[in-house]
Amino acid sequence: MLDGFARRLLDPALDRAGRALAARGAQADALTFAGLACGLAAALAVALAADGVALAAFAVNRLLDGLDGAVARATTRTDRGGFLDIVLDFVTYGAVPLAFALRDPAANALAAAVLLFAFYVNGASFLAFAAVAAKRGLESSVRGVKSIYFTAGLAEGTETVLAFVAMMLWPRHFSIMALAFAGLTLMGAVARVTLAWHVFSGDTADED
Repeated sequence: MLDGFARRLLDPALDRAGRALAARGAQADALTFAGLACGLAAALAVALAADGVALAAFAVNRLLDGLDGAVARATTRTDRGGFLDIVLDFVTYGAVPLAFALRDPAANALAAAVLLFAFYVNGASFLAFAAVAAKRGLESSVRGVKSIYFTAGLAEGTETVLAFVAMMLWPRHFSIMALAFAGLTLMGAVARVTLAWHVFSGDTADED
């Protein structure tokens, strides 16, 4: 929901930084893997209750996630890079709730499981929509130039970042925040399924 606004705000600065990094020989895929390392470090820090370290590592993860795309736009965008960017983002987004569950299973495990379920459903609806959209030749730049078709949702990347930051700042309230965000995420998935029902109506392709 906030990704469009965030992109308009941040993309000009990211693109300037991306061009500067590309001129110095930086590679987009290397930044993507560095971002993954920072994301996993953030999750480990959450599990160890090192919340300051977690916030710092997660902030660097998000910065690198923006810079890898900027470097790719300044050099050469590849399908491999787009694939890695999406998959490794999902790894980080799954690792953080898992880390809260490991940190305090009695207090956090159920809420973390519900949130991960919501992420699973949302991710399935998002990727399935993108696959069918690609089959039909649909394109969209509403969330910037992407490797796959991006549909807007109630809980997008910006909302996820804000939710994770809030959880790291106030870890005692993780369960309440996780359940609330899971509800928002599931609402977005239902909206996307409803959209697909109408956009893809009349399709006669075989179902798997």
